[in-house]
Amino acid sequence: MTKTISKNVLLGLFLLFVSNKAFSHCQVPCGIYEDSLRIELISEHISTIEKAMNQINDLSKKGEQNYNQIIRWVNNKEIHATKIQKIVSEYFLYQRIKPVEKSNHHYAMYVQNLESLHHISVYAMKAKQTTDLSNVARLRELVQQFSDNYFHEHSHEH
Repeated sequence: MTKTISKNVLLGLFLLFVSNKAFSHCQVPCGIYEDSLRIELISEHISTIEKAMNQINDLSKKGEQNYNQIIRWVNNKEIHATKIQKIVSEYFLYQRIKPVEKSNHHYAMYVQNLESLHHISVYAMKAKQTTDLSNVARLRELVQQFSDNYFHEHSHEH
């Protein structure tokens, strides 16, 4: 019986590891993903972070605290903040924002996009560290600012 359970656990861990690798998006610029979808995903992650912060704050105020639920919301908040950072780095910085020479007339926009993406990553980190809703508001502002600049520069549709 324990031998069967051990085999099943090992098989489950193997499948989990393999499936994670099989469905990951590589850094080959295949062009099958839409930039606007990445912005929507970031926005959804921000909403989830906001909900998690509110839940953590509400549960923390209750007299009889449910630490398990608080921990689950903290973990959820951190997972979604990390997903934002991954989209920013692995999608936009690695694949979409192309280096521009200082002499190029698009250089100022390039720097502006880099700054926006860096600030988004930093505020995602701050969202991991706190339950301060001002970090969520700032994330939303930064994503909107990046989106406006990026789609204006690339003449993409939203």
